[in-house]
Amino acid sequence: MAGTLEVRDWPEGAPPPPACAWDDRTRCHRAPAAAYADVVRALVVSKTPYVDGARRYTELAAGARVHRDPRPYQTEALSAWRAHRGRGVVVLPTGSGKSHVAILAIDDKRRSALVVAPTLDLVRQWFDLLGATFGVPIGLVGGGEHDVQAITVTTYDSAFLHMDHLGARFGLVVFDECHHLPGAAYALAARASLAPFRLGLTATPERTDGREAELAHLIGPVVYRKDIVELSGDYLAGYDTERVSIELSPNERAEHDAERAIYRDFVRSHGIRMSQASGWGQFIMLSSQSDEGRRAMAAYRRQRGLAFAPSAKLDYLEHLLHLHRGDRAILFTQDNVTAYTIARRFLVPVITHQTKVRERSAILDGLAKGTYRAVATSKVLNEGVDVPDANVAVILSGSGSVREHVQRLGRILRKKGDKRATLYELVTEETTETYTSDRRREHSAYR
Repeated sequence: MAGTLEVRDWPEGAPPPPACAWDDRTRCHRAPAAAYADVVRALVVSKTPYVDGARRYTELAAGARVHRDPRPYQTEALSAWRAHRGRGVVVLPTGSGKSHVAILAIDDKRRSALVVAPTLDLVRQWFDLLGATFGVPIGLVGGGEHDVQAITVTTYDSAFLHMDHLGARFGLVVFDECHHLPGAAYALAARASLAPFRLGLTATPERTDGREAELAHLIGPVVYRKDIVELSGDYLAGYDTERVSIELSPNERAEHDAERAIYRDFVRSHGIRMSQASGWGQFIMLSSQSDEGRRAMAAYRRQRGLAFAPSAKLDYLEHLLHLHRGDRAILFTQDNVTAYTIARRFLVPVITHQTKVRERSAILDGLAKGTYRAVATSKVLNEGVDVPDANVAVILSGSGSVREHVQRLGRILRKKGDKRATLYELVTEETTETYTSDRRREHSAYR
């Protein structure tokens, strides 16, 4: 059955195969496809003869045709992954060459391989890299394409949709930015693949919902880890971080506190606990049911907007853009409204989820060539952008996610000559931004 493994004619009285349960409907033992390697290993260890009718993956006819000397930590990562039977997560900072570890793994195992990436931008980068490295047609599933080859790239969304009939065709699956995988839907893609070899790549496996523990079952344990501070200088650009506190003007402070009071009064009066996972959903639902609720939602948005982009923060950004006028800067915000506000005031291009792929590529190309000295963005450049020349990042607003903050720092750490990078974090005093900043800086890169 698609997405699952059937074990038939198991010796009567013998303990059931690993991860298997008896299925009365089909009169056989059944397990998620991901249990394939464990079942085969159990058969081999017990010297039980078997016929494998599940596997449809093949060996690659040839390995890589382009070889690049790996850095010492990339060699160590591959060795650690191999020592865990080719199953595990490698944690390396953005810009350190995680993709090269995957290339080494594919070349090492020489099995048909599927690379799963979260965005079409990253799919395109993988498609180009794999084609240039292996010199064979590269398959593509997603973005309107459905071409399956011995080496194929797909998105997480497409993997979820198609893994039930793709899962037997690949012996190695690489999950790029694998912190996305433990989501309820995406995890099904990992369970529906029988690939005995699995590699996860990420800069920060930790998730706000704590589900990173599921990676051990879906891919394998963390087998190798290096953080930014361990690679800075030698393999990543050296960097400085600076947190700048911004005060609201008297008028902004009065309005912020008044709007926040309206929002907080509504939350308290309706028993909503915003610290709980269900709190935000409750607030959205209840705020839509009355004029009082709609006013509370407007107040929430206004106090948030004042914290994200007060006049002094934009004035200080003007100072930074002048100070770094000879550099390449990425200006990060939490929301599209702030990104567009910055774009209009400073006449810089902006990239949001609404920006078409061609336009996005043209803007990033302009930043790389120096046509543009700065680009404003909300969240879409947290992953997947490769601009080695960018050496300044300004965080005007963001979430409390450690992963997001480390990813944003990683955008400017690609090694190029003697480049030194600088990250500025502009934090509005006596707002929720102070707490948010403290949370997202809980990483060795900021200590």
